[in-house]
Amino acid sequence: MNEFDEQEYTKGLDIGLWKRIYVLVKSQRKRIVAVGAVLVMVALCDMIFPLLNLHAIDTFIGAGDLSGLVSFIFLYLGVAVWQALNVYLFVGNCGKLESHVVYHIRKTGFAKLQELSFSYYDTTPVGWIMARMTSDAQRIGDVVAWSAIDLVWGICVIVFVSVCMFIINVKLALITLCVFPILAVVSYFFQKVILKNYREVRKLNSKITGAYNEGINGARTTKTLTRESRNFDEFENLSRGMKTSSIRAAVFSAIYLPIVMGLGSVGVALVLWRGGMDVQGGLLTFGTYSLFITYGMQIYDPVYQLARVLSEFTSAQASAERTLSLIETSAEIIDPPEILEKFGDNLNPKRENWPSITGDILFEDVSFSYKTGEKVLKNFNLKIEAGQKIALVGETGAGKSTIVNLICRFYEPTSGRVLIDGTDYRERSQLWLQSNLGYVLQTPHLFSGTVADNIRYAKQDATAEEVEAAAKTVDAHKFIVKLEKGYDTEVGEGGSRLSSGQKQLISFARAIIGDPRIFVLDEATSSVDTETESMISQAVDKVLRGRTSFIVAHRLSTIRSCDRILVIKDGEVAESGNHRELLKRRGIYYNLYTNQFMAEQEQKILG
Repeated sequence: MNEFDEQEYTKGLDIGLWKRIYVLVKSQRKRIVAVGAVLVMVALCDMIFPLLNLHAIDTFIGAGDLSGLVSFIFLYLGVAVWQALNVYLFVGNCGKLESHVVYHIRKTGFAKLQELSFSYYDTTPVGWIMARMTSDAQRIGDVVAWSAIDLVWGICVIVFVSVCMFIINVKLALITLCVFPILAVVSYFFQKVILKNYREVRKLNSKITGAYNEGINGARTTKTLTRESRNFDEFENLSRGMKTSSIRAAVFSAIYLPIVMGLGSVGVALVLWRGGMDVQGGLLTFGTYSLFITYGMQIYDPVYQLARVLSEFTSAQASAERTLSLIETSAEIIDPPEILEKFGDNLNPKRENWPSITGDILFEDVSFSYKTGEKVLKNFNLKIEAGQKIALVGETGAGKSTIVNLICRFYEPTSGRVLIDGTDYRERSQLWLQSNLGYVLQTPHLFSGTVADNIRYAKQDATAEEVEAAAKTVDAHKFIVKLEKGYDTEVGEGGSRLSSGQKQLISFARAIIGDPRIFVLDEATSSVDTETESMISQAVDKVLRGRTSFIVAHRLSTIRSCDRILVIKDGEVAESGNHRELLKRRGIYYNLYTNQFMAEQEQKILG
């Protein structure tokens, strides 16, 4: 299983982090403020009810004066109805707030994933990304919508009740609140420990999600290598580690909350003792005594809730840290502001300003190194004229795919320039170039949906006639019409209901429907049988006519008709020419071709 060393977080509860989360979901600030205002009203009602009880006890019971009782009853009922309305508004708006926050975080995260460069996906496991956008986003939504709002209520209750107690009786107020400093020390210790364990839980959750992803995608490989037992042991170790950290965090939370409740009970007991003595001495009315008992219990309920909220914030901080680390990741390839202003970005293109592409490509002293430090190209120079069909051959790791990825601007040169039609492609938007690319991979990826949906993927507004025309161009129409529902046939997840050759032909149709000026075939026929290869080769000849194209090939028989064949070795062009010219030189290409030809003939004889 892949190991991914994600960033470690060592801080305690970080208020700045939650401010960044608020900025992220600021589109919901009106609803957040509205819910906060409702909770202030809830806290106000919580403070008023004991004051009404104080008046009832001292006036109606203690003094025996029943005048104004009817008005008091209506006032009490009015406050109760007001509180019920506040609670209704609170619950309804919090539910909506949670949904909107989770939706916004996921939308923002998905938009960021569209912007990030290939290098991000080279080093970041799919499971890590999935955990951020699913369970972590939901965790943040829960905390913002419910826990943060409870925090507002708790603080308001504590402030309102404390102020009221100090106005009525300073001595009893101080006795009631005397355990607060101890609570602060206990909270600091427990939250630090709980945060550490929840961070470990979230980290292991990412690895477990990644293990699930690898296990599902690699099920066939696992069975052919009989690795089921080994994979199970590795997965069990991850799950056991997450279980241990989860239990440890839960145990500390379980210890912490009763301590808060116990300390709150101590405060109430002190009020009962001191207040009872004052009532006996005639220094305190029974109504005031009842008020302080009620407030003593009432003020520690929000303290208990604040302890719970603090615990939830602590556990959710691990989710917030990792989600923000994705959303705030800077793309390695960024268009400057002036380019975005003129040409637009990936989500808001300004196509009316895009110049057309002819297809001339020039590498000027291009050097390139991966982030890992591996140097692939050094002072590389290459000129390709519009409409030429170029083949790239060579050993694995020679730099063929790197050259293609630089042309497509999936990566940018470490130094030097790549020019399209005489202009450095960094002076245009990424989408301008990539909208003019047709790219077919060795193992094409089809999306869940119909055949037509997949062909239309590169041009969402394509008509049924355009879809069919693209399929006919690559000779895919013949097999498509024989499918159960023709173009409306579901392809299954990843195209699982189609053969390799069928998926490849559909990917060809998808690549050409947008009429790209630059075409790339990366080992596009290496995973299909000879008959399908012949069919695809015929389709390739049709598709590439008049377009600048690059073929990264392992089977050299497929590139004999190319205008130029470039033999790449150690990041340099070792040989260049057409098929006949290179065979006459009897160099690297000659050896590669003759060895492969002999191997193919031997297989035919043995077959």
